[in-house]
Amino acid sequence: MPEDSIDHIDFDKLNEKAISQPLVNHIYTADPSAHYFDGKIYIYPSHDIESNIPFDDLGSHFAMEDYHVISVDRESGEATDHGVALHVKDVAWAEKQMWAPDAAHKNGKYYLYFPAKKADGIFQIGVAVSNSPKGPFTPEPEAIKGSYTIDPAVFEDEDGSYYMYFGGIWGGQLQKYRNNVYNSNNELPKPNEPALLPIVAKMTDDLLEFSEEPKEIKILDENGELLLEGDNDRRFFEASWMHKYNGKYYFSYSTGDTHFICYAIGDNPYGPFTYGGRILEPVVGWTSHHSICQVEDKFYLFYHDSSLSKGVTHLRSVKMVELEHQADGHIKTITPYSS
Repeated sequence: MPEDSIDHIDFDKLNEKAISQPLVNHIYTADPSAHYFDGKIYIYPSHDIESNIPFDDLGSHFAMEDYHVISVDRESGEATDHGVALHVKDVAWAEKQMWAPDAAHKNGKYYLYFPAKKADGIFQIGVAVSNSPKGPFTPEPEAIKGSYTIDPAVFEDEDGSYYMYFGGIWGGQLQKYRNNVYNSNNELPKPNEPALLPIVAKMTDDLLEFSEEPKEIKILDENGELLLEGDNDRRFFEASWMHKYNGKYYFSYSTGDTHFICYAIGDNPYGPFTYGGRILEPVVGWTSHHSICQVEDKFYLFYHDSSLSKGVTHLRSVKMVELEHQADGHIKTITPYSS
């Protein structure tokens, strides 16, 4: 539900129809990456603030400066804000725009992965480390070598391997890269050409660097062909996520300007992945960004919308709802507001 269609929305009625409510309402949170650590759900969102920067297609008005960690008690459903876990001023290489993060856990250490713009205006991805899932996190002095663009999502496979998925077009700058090399003259493919693809790289054992050159992962249609740039309802835009169910790998993502959360299914972490359908129909606000967290035998979808801010695009709120895998392996599509 893009911003230009919200002028006549009755937000009181909309919130009554919403299938879930914001987990916190004292700050604005978005882009939730949720994990089940130590018997509790921890959410690593971006922290939206009022920037007074004009709206543009590059997302300049998303001027986030820090990260908070939110935990959710499974019994009561109450959410707790654990305060600032990392601020841009503490990251030596970063200048601004602390966009969608993710987290991972290994051997008693917790890792926060985040994109930010350097002084030259180019995004890279950094990592910060803590002894607690709540933070605070201490950043590494340099960004991850070979990283670029936005929306890191780190997936732990059952064999103990970790993989980072990343990439986002328009403001995320993915359209400027080919074969991991930036060129300001690069632009989006033509509508009848294959769409830009998300990127994956396996992590080193210490989870601080890539152990290989990043590579594209293919998203295919029902005929085994790459999705085209003009297929806006299905092609990748941003917000990579990976989860596993019944031995299959589910790569999910946002279609950006058409506002769907979609998924594709594959047999290994590198793909290829075959388009499977929609997870989430459009929400109020321009962006849609999610994560999927398994808690014992249940899965939950974490997402955001702009209902609390009455449609203000850059002031979003994190929500959660149970997600259902159907008998045939496909995911039941969720409509965020009842009719």
